[in-house]
Amino acid sequence: MSLEARYRALHPRSAALYEQALDHFPSGVTHDGRWMQPFPLAIERAAGAYKWDLDGNQLIDYWQGHGALLLGHSAPPVVTAVQQQIACGTHYGGNHRLEIEWAAAVKACFPHIERLRFTSSGTEATLLALRLARAYTRKPTVIRFAGHFHGWHDLLAQDAPDKRLPGTLPQLAAGLLVLPAVVETLEQTLAARDDIAAVVLEPSGASYGTQPMPDAFLQQVRALTEQRDVLLICDEVVTGFRIAPGGVQQRAGVQADLTALAKILAGGLPGGAVGGRADVLRHLAFGDNSWNAHEKIVHQGTYNANPLSAAAGIAALAVARTGVPQQRSSALAQKLIAGLNDVLRRHRLSGWAAYGDASIFHLMLGASTPFPAGELPTDLPLAELKQGGSPELHAQFRLAMLNQGVDLMRGKSGFVSAAHTENDIAHTIAAFDAALHELPALHA
Repeated sequence: MSLEARYRALHPRSAALYEQALDHFPSGVTHDGRWMQPFPLAIERAAGAYKWDLDGNQLIDYWQGHGALLLGHSAPPVVTAVQQQIACGTHYGGNHRLEIEWAAAVKACFPHIERLRFTSSGTEATLLALRLARAYTRKPTVIRFAGHFHGWHDLLAQDAPDKRLPGTLPQLAAGLLVLPAVVETLEQTLAARDDIAAVVLEPSGASYGTQPMPDAFLQQVRALTEQRDVLLICDEVVTGFRIAPGGVQQRAGVQADLTALAKILAGGLPGGAVGGRADVLRHLAFGDNSWNAHEKIVHQGTYNANPLSAAAGIAALAVARTGVPQQRSSALAQKLIAGLNDVLRRHRLSGWAAYGDASIFHLMLGASTPFPAGELPTDLPLAELKQGGSPELHAQFRLAMLNQGVDLMRGKSGFVSAAHTENDIAHTIAAFDAALHELPALHA
């Protein structure tokens, strides 16, 4: 039986629901990353490290809510907090006690954050961070690094001068400068221009570490931006509370001027935030008529700091603040990476490797330039790292792993949670081995 035939046999109810979804959503999905052929899985429930599809198949889950679930699905403290709050109200349309507790929990993990503003998503957080930076510095241009992802809004969507982005305004690119992640290039650019408001980056590297970036790079960027009086924006939407309670900044000993947060921030519910220096966040505050008319940034949002997200966030961050879930999930992820690379060596798959940072892992399934199995070189091109191998091979591999009961994020990366176990890691390694035996592309 082919990989696709077995997949169809295992998931008939997902296939049927997908036919209904096609009547409602473009390509039948509500997020680009969830689309796959011949159809995506439909999930019925989830708990801990696992989720179950409509046909009752149990899967070891490495999506973990797109990285939002450090504690795993339906973590008891979060469930209890949400259940208690939902009986008290889901939306007050006013200030409330929980938003204060939530803000205090964030500042306990990121002590250098003086003021913050909640949003409803990570995309909104980076959008607001840019507006704050430009308002504070009175300068128009923001530097971002190629391949780094900061949401889907127009202001940071452009990744290359020749890349076409339907529906975006080309003139917005005039306020964005995309550079390679090279310290010397940044240094030269900052020295040559006086219109730079901020540098924004993913502190672990492009696309949550798909192109790994050492902490030393972040430290050098911080030094250069301080020298030139340019704001540093750390997009810790993925890494915040995961790499450490205070994100990559805590590990690297760096303090950004502005930090964008989401995902773990809200305990698996919708929520984002921008935090940082009080003098920068002052542009969200009310003042006299002149200030309000000319300096204050207008920022609203129906679900900002909504009580349900606040309750979930407080519960999740109370555990995250201890550092225990980060230590556990990171140790398990590193064991997983080592085990996957052992399998690749046994299969003698040149150009293949598993790698990652803390509890995040990625797979390179066949680089164009061969290298010893399991030994990812540091100089692979960004485009190749982001693709991670041929699309055809990825499609086969994704089906093979799902057939083995393992759901990787987009089939080539994942997040290990504190709810995963040693047995889950061992099962995943065995599933990886079995999947490689089943790939037609490797045995043609």
